[in-house]
Amino acid sequence: MHFLSPLLENYIAEHSENEPQLLQELTKETHLKIIQPRMITGHFQGRVLSALSKLINPTNILEIGTYTGYSALCLAEGLTKEGKLHTIDVNEELEDIQRKYFNKSNYGKQIIQHIGDALDIIPHLDIRFDLVFIDAEKKSYDAYFEAALQKTKPGSIILSDNVLWSGKVVEPLSPKDKATKVLLDYNKKLKEDPRVETVLLPIRDGLTLCRVL
Repeated sequence: MHFLSPLLENYIAEHSENEPQLLQELTKETHLKIIQPRMITGHFQGRVLSALSKLINPTNILEIGTYTGYSALCLAEGLTKEGKLHTIDVNEELEDIQRKYFNKSNYGKQIIQHIGDALDIIPHLDIRFDLVFIDAEKKSYDAYFEAALQKTKPGSIILSDNVLWSGKVVEPLSPKDKATKVLLDYNKKLKEDPRVETVLLPIRDGLTLCRVL
């Protein structure tokens, strides 16, 4: 489902901050070499993530779902000088392209890669995160949220991507569509969870912002 016409989407992008050259190069290489390139964050949402990170000015960021590293680079733009971004992905085949672009950026030494299951890795991170970005396996969103919440503090922000799921969250639910059912339950939980304040933003495929209380 397209929430906005292509003309409006282009207008929004053209009247937002320009996409950095390095991220343009990463987008091009992702489309040339990687399966399912549409999973990349993209210009407009990337600038939203960058702006949010700069407003928060986090010392520690946790990202669940690295893909080729686009969103990590956007989030890293707001890090404090001594800050670190820990990004986790299950696909070790993407590690080299991630590191290639991390090292080309100004944040290479601040970005720490983890390969494996986030639910195994997060409990062993002895860190309190100011900002969390969840963008991985949808069926595990609730588990990711709970694991991440244990590593935050009051005032921390947890972002969840793809929560509108191409508009399927407002369409008749097929009994076979487990991913949409998971997101429907997840969205309802975040709205009702007394541990966080929640607003769902209609950015790209849906971005939920939760502030930890």
